[in-house]
Amino acid sequence: MHERVGKLEAAGVISGYRAVIEPAAVGLDVTALIGVIESDSVDDTGLEVAMREVPGIEDCWRVAGSEGYVLKVRVADIPALEATVNALNRIRGVARTRTTVVLSTKWEGRHG
Repeated sequence: MHERVGKLEAAGVISGYRAVIEPAAVGLDVTALIGVIESDSVDDTGLEVAMREVPGIEDCWRVAGSEGYVLKVRVADIPALEATVNALNRIRGVARTRTTVVLSTKWEGRHG
């Protein structure tokens, strides 16, 4: 088994390992998905670098459609979410954002 896992790691099939935590157990009680609508003349690289610096952003996806990016955010509370949205809206190249607050998680990280 160990040899097989080693081969998968060497081939790049397994790219890493991580601990999975329960967000509420570490005080992250609010999850939201934030769509980022870009300005017409935007530097994607600069925008991505700036978004990476905003606390609370857990995942960032480049997507097709009216929004250029969708972000998964986990924060302590609604005021922290508001601060995150405000920080995103101050980034050069962000025209506006659209936030969807998650009411409950039915499953996450589904495998199989």
